[in-house]
Amino acid sequence: MSEFKLYTIDEVAGILKVTQRTIYNYIKSGMLKAIKIGKYWRINHVDLERFLQTGTNL
Repeated sequence: MSEFKLYTIDEVAGILKVTQRTIYNYIKSGMLKAIKIGKYWRINHVDLERFLQTGTNL
């Protein structure tokens, strides 16, 4: 079974070397898939890998 990892907006911004606002824009536009848990957004490791490979989650 593969490991299930969720990243915070801040962690993803650090990985991609962009601002948090850019990550929110990627999520809002549908380029990056994320889930909201309570009031916080989380990005699944698989979705981040897909985004890094293709530039989108579509």
